Amino acid sequence: MISSQAALIAKWLLVGFIHGVMNTDNMSIAGETIDYGPCAFMDSYHPQTVYSSIDRMGRYAYGNQPDIAQWNLIRLAETLLPLLAEDHDAAIKEAQEAIGEFSKIFYTAYATGLSRKLGLLESRADDISLAQDLLDRMAQNGADFTLVFRRLCDAAGPQGDVGVRTLFADPGAFDNWAERWRHRLANESGEPTERRSAMRAANPVFIPRNHLVEEAIIAAETDGNFSAFEKLLSVISAPYDDQPAFARYAEPPRADQVVHQTFCGT
Repeated sequence: MISSQAALIAKWLLVGFIHGVMNTDNMSIAGETIDYGPCAFMDSYHPQTVYSSIDRMGRYAYGNQPDIAQWNLIRLAETLLPLLAEDHDAAIKEAQEAIGEFSKIFYTAYATGLSRKLGLLESRADDISLAQDLLDRMAQNGADFTLVFRRLCDAAGPQGDVGVRTLFADPGAFDNWAERWRHRLANESGEPTERRSAMRAANPVFIPRNHLVEEAIIAAETDGNFSAFEKLLSVISAPYDDQPAFARYAEPPRADQVVHQTFCGT
């Protein structure tokens, strides 16, 4: 369960997903989670992003999810202590050693996923620093999480920068990072087409954006019209495929479309 939960949380972070109500009763020993409640996908990236209407203190914010998952596992371990060993101290030690693996497993899965999103085909020690630098710049510039990574797929050469840099309030913040990124790419083997394909398989173009979900909910509630829901479901069922006819589903919300809160039942 520890390894599967760590891998699951890493996958969430890699696509910008926020559970919203990660209570202990919403995790399963099957390594899955249930009752997503007021869940959401991020638009603009920031590790403290919260949408849940019931999470007023940010306990389940995007960047807190790994720590919360480990905290939940600790609570489960406490209930299992009598089954681990007859001696209480020995049981605690065994539980601590097992749960201590969570951070290592999560970090490995998350770092590997970030490298894949950046098109890094060969692992290097400072890759996580490169990825974190991009994330920091995104947070400082209100850059859209999904679109930055998707547009990077076509930006391995400077001619592809336009689509990415315009997502940053200060495009120069991306330019400075991109120079470092391309230097890193130049120091490994791999064909550009291979890298682009690998990146596109790791970076979705479509997510169930909050304003589109809201649009579908309102249409269903007010008019009994489920066509918006059905179309959205169809589009996000192939999240990594270009679907030119549904380009608007890939766009971030306008200022008047931004959803600040999601609710149980969403």
